[in-house]
Amino acid sequence: MHSDTTDTLTTTEHAPINWTNMILFTVTPALAITLVPAYGWLVGYDAFEWIMFVLLMGVSGMSITAGYHRLWSHKTYEAHPAIRFLFALGGAFALQNDVLNWASDHRRHHQYVDDNDNDPYSAGRGFWFSHIGWIVRTYPSARNDFSNVKDLQRDPIVMWQHRHYLALVLLTNIGLPALIGYLHGDVIAGLLLGGLLRLVLSQHFTYFINSLAHMWGRRPYSDKSTARDNTLLALITYGEGYHNYHHTFQWDYRNGIRWWHFDPTKWLIHTLSRLGLASGLKRCDPDKIECAKLERQYQLAADRCEKLQIEGDWQDRLEQEYQALLHTVQLWAEHRHAWYEAKGKQLQELSHLELLQIKAHYLEMRLKLKLQKKRWQEVLRSVASPQQQLA
Repeated sequence: MHSDTTDTLTTTEHAPINWTNMILFTVTPALAITLVPAYGWLVGYDAFEWIMFVLLMGVSGMSITAGYHRLWSHKTYEAHPAIRFLFALGGAFALQNDVLNWASDHRRHHQYVDDNDNDPYSAGRGFWFSHIGWIVRTYPSARNDFSNVKDLQRDPIVMWQHRHYLALVLLTNIGLPALIGYLHGDVIAGLLLGGLLRLVLSQHFTYFINSLAHMWGRRPYSDKSTARDNTLLALITYGEGYHNYHHTFQWDYRNGIRWWHFDPTKWLIHTLSRLGLASGLKRCDPDKIECAKLERQYQLAADRCEKLQIEGDWQDRLEQEYQALLHTVQLWAEHRHAWYEAKGKQLQELSHLELLQIKAHYLEMRLKLKLQKKRWQEVLRSVASPQQQLA
């Protein structure tokens, strides 16, 4: 009788080839590697053509990140029909399947992350499988099952794109770059840069999130999955590289939560909301983020204590500081909520003195949290350097 592992390997080895995808993902990179530089050497590309290439990369890429991913797969915000229509067109331009199939696969990925039998692109099967191998063969884990996207089946734009996907793919991937090239005076350059090279790069940049972002980077929020934060990947995926955060707080419309985090998709969604074209932007409560980070830091420090056989005062100090900091985070969250609630009330409901008192309590607790976090970092450094003695 075969083990489950043997059954999985056998299924993987004998999964039938998806010839449409196999040809697509073999021919397009080969043509991009040969034809694009050859034409550049023989004829050359001008600044306008490179600018259009960059812009079209952004259109297709962010239609996936802001549309397919954060809007339709995770429902992190709501968008005006005109924006949803543009994202549907841009998604066909990216040629990564229609919304319905893409979102269904992605929701299953989150539900069964790292489960080799059910995660459509589980990183547990290796880089090649999670990057593109799952697309070029028909695996049971990537079954067509729309039971998890019934909400999207009620979206007329999603279903319109689903019915007309092939026509939209041809119109956007061939018709659009050819038209731009024709208007500029070089159809071939338009097709090679805006069509072929853009298509290959945008596809593989997205697939790096399925593969590299589950293998390379940090896990500051949770170790419950292989998802990792990687700033370098964020630079080429419009902010999707903060993947450990995303898997921990998947309903947040942001992936990069700090203002300095490179997350153009977050900036686009925020801009759309300011223009009245997006609403209901969901954000994870800051205290939940803090608690997740603290729990992860505590776990790593405790594991190090156990590994180095550090006992006694070290472990006691670590536990005491951790519990005290969690309590302070809770109090800070309560005072923060009270302050933001007070600011939103009409002036006649609270006196000026009451507002000042609420604000003062919040600022006091924020300062206390800041100081306590500094002390916590000192404890973590002490655990990291056991030759130093605790103060």
